[in-house]
Amino acid sequence: MTRDTTLPDLHHLVGGDAHGVSATDWLDVFDPSTATPIARLASGTADDVDAAVRAARNAFPPWSALPNSQRARWLDRLADALEARIDAFARAESQDAGKPLALARDIEIPRAVANLRFFAAAATQFASESHHGEAGLNYTLRTPLGVVGCISPWNLPLYLFTWKIAPALAAGNCVVAKPSEVTPLTATMLGRLATEIGFPPGVFNIVHGLGGRVGQALVDHPQVRAISFTGSTAVGRSIVAACAPALKKTSLELGGKNATLVFADAPRDGLIDTLVRSAFQNSGQICLCGSRLLIERSIYAEIRGALVERARALRVGDPLDASTQQGPLVSQAHFDKVMRCIDVAREEGGTILCGGERASPAGRCADGWFIAPTVIEDLGPDCRSNTEEIFGPVVTLQPFDDEDHALHLANATDYGLSASVWTTNLARAHRVAAHLDAGIVWINTWMKRDLRTPFGGMKQSGLGREGGFEAMRFFTEAKNVCIEV
Repeated sequence: MTRDTTLPDLHHLVGGDAHGVSATDWLDVFDPSTATPIARLASGTADDVDAAVRAARNAFPPWSALPNSQRARWLDRLADALEARIDAFARAESQDAGKPLALARDIEIPRAVANLRFFAAAATQFASESHHGEAGLNYTLRTPLGVVGCISPWNLPLYLFTWKIAPALAAGNCVVAKPSEVTPLTATMLGRLATEIGFPPGVFNIVHGLGGRVGQALVDHPQVRAISFTGSTAVGRSIVAACAPALKKTSLELGGKNATLVFADAPRDGLIDTLVRSAFQNSGQICLCGSRLLIERSIYAEIRGALVERARALRVGDPLDASTQQGPLVSQAHFDKVMRCIDVAREEGGTILCGGERASPAGRCADGWFIAPTVIEDLGPDCRSNTEEIFGPVVTLQPFDDEDHALHLANATDYGLSASVWTTNLARAHRVAAHLDAGIVWINTWMKRDLRTPFGGMKQSGLGREGGFEAMRFFTEAKNVCIEV
């Protein structure tokens, strides 16, 4: 097929040059709501990664030598420029990822601004330890690593891209970033914005392309001191294996199969609204979505009926329409994967209460990758539908009899990223939270985030923690100095 050369080109950012290096291979970038190409993406190589690493190494001495307050000012300037263009970034994010425009404009792009501002402030507040009275006077230096690699996913493109690059830069490192090739628009726009405001060349670099080529080259590069990755558990395992021989630092935020536990005494005000949002926001393409809904048996029918009614009423359609509540899945490949998962649920004996099929909105989105919100019951805790990540607008329902049964069901998975617990019994809330295998537990809420807190998962959901000073510690090396007194 002849490539459409009229599409806009998305280039690398290397050494402050928004074109970076000359591209010879290109990838199509699609609008998932119409299944049509909207841009051409430079498909990078190991040579492009090497050029970006060289630029970052050259920029590292002066960048790391800046006072923390000056690095903070650069991040704040980038945040200011992004905030002034929220509407343009939100529209690009909506078109690129298929998410409702309101979600991008009101939540995700503002969160990217908040990430930059938070870590700008963290740069000025990050402190090291000192100890005295046992063995001389000890103080700890926390120095930047050098060149670090940041690999971000397609589901929350700018939100998670900035969540990685901001602490790395604030701590004094220089970054080579690889955004997802599926949703590269806003990362590219942020790189152009950095160039426009005069961000020091080479401090922040972007190389686009396929994970098996660009991502692997970044992971394997001997002068990249650390890798921060968000994505699938399978890829995370391969990154750990590649980094292990060089003892390279890794931070991995991986998959989830999160449980929502609803007890009979759950507060009813706003409950169904939040359960629906936690299952279907961003078409279920959030690692923190509550994809397994566990309901105490005495209220199972009540909650099931209300949830199915609300799921059927969700407005699936054009992401640019203000009334749309759920957009498409991000790609043809992911659409096919989620539809296969629904077929597996049927084969396992699951009952489809609603959804389970392709949705075809009228108008320009008729051929987009839409799936109707899907609710499934009659599946046991050991089936694939309740143990493997689906990452789509699909939630399974399971009844439980008591607290111990609820915990057994919730922990019956290899994942351990998040969970939410709904109860008005404070003692139970504390008790259950302590016994859940999850890195973050919400009580009577979902998706509330204080950026100071550690974020990450247990078991197959990750390695290490992001957020707050945990991120600053990951991107620095600790050195203790002991003085005889």
